[in-house]
Amino acid sequence: MKTHKSGESIQDSNVALQMLKDGNKRYLDGQLMDRSTYDEDREILAEGQAPYAVIVTCSDSRVVPEIYFDVHKGSIFVIRNAGNIADTTALGSLEYAVDVLGTRLVVVVGHSACGAVEAACAGDPLPPNIQHIIDHIKPAVESSGGDVGACINTNVGVMVDKIANNEYVKNNNAMVVGARFDIHSGKVVWL
Repeated sequence: MKTHKSGESIQDSNVALQMLKDGNKRYLDGQLMDRSTYDEDREILAEGQAPYAVIVTCSDSRVVPEIYFDVHKGSIFVIRNAGNIADTTALGSLEYAVDVLGTRLVVVVGHSACGAVEAACAGDPLPPNIQHIIDHIKPAVESSGGDVGACINTNVGVMVDKIANNEYVKNNNAMVVGARFDIHSGKVVWL
């Protein structure tokens, strides 16, 4: 799919979700889209943005949704922070995408070998700003018994629930789903 102009937004969240699934399949198959459209993309996107999905994911350098979903510039609105948490700052960015930009799909993507989740499971004392992140992950640690793999999925679920209950997300009928990116295989598993 080529870069779309502002105002050509994809309003059907199921269509947007399928586009992400198709993109991950292309990524896994090594059949990536042509990326030689940068000049044209810049020209189109200078008019405005109309991303078809919001991705809340980790800031881990190995986790790059634009690549593993094989999307063109302007297709996804990405919110990144350690542990893919939905704190006040992330929710503010998400509300902007849903309420102002009209994005109707929100995807929370956790990933294997997440250092923030590992730190939350370890329970060691941390500096205050890191502890803020850990505090958002603690409910997942408590309900998963401290198992890192289970906690990664549970943390995604906790964030999905938190986002789905946001008044702007509900008022705009945005779909919220969870996923897990495997850093070894590159596969996105939908939760």
